[in-house]
Amino acid sequence: MTIQEFQNQIEKLYFEKDEKRGIEGTFRWFVEEVGELAKALRKNDPKNLEEEFSDCLAWLVSLASLKGIDAQKCVQRYFPHCPKCKKLPCSCP
Repeated sequence: MTIQEFQNQIEKLYFEKDEKRGIEGTFRWFVEEVGELAKALRKNDPKNLEEEFSDCLAWLVSLASLKGIDAQKCVQRYFPHCPKCKKLPCSCP
């Protein structure tokens, strides 16, 4: 699955609900998921980590959709090298 396919799937699943909730409400859900990811990182439970990473990614992509941002285009910024120093691996201080 590509990033674009993932964003399309998240839109099919949740766009209507997220649009009703609005940017602020959807962003609060995203922040809550980031908090859950922080807890999972402390516990270092692989299954829970996978769930929390996927939840964070889904909420982040949903926010992008609400703002009309193409997530695929966003990830391209980091290909083929660091967007700041233009090197691979990054050599930024």
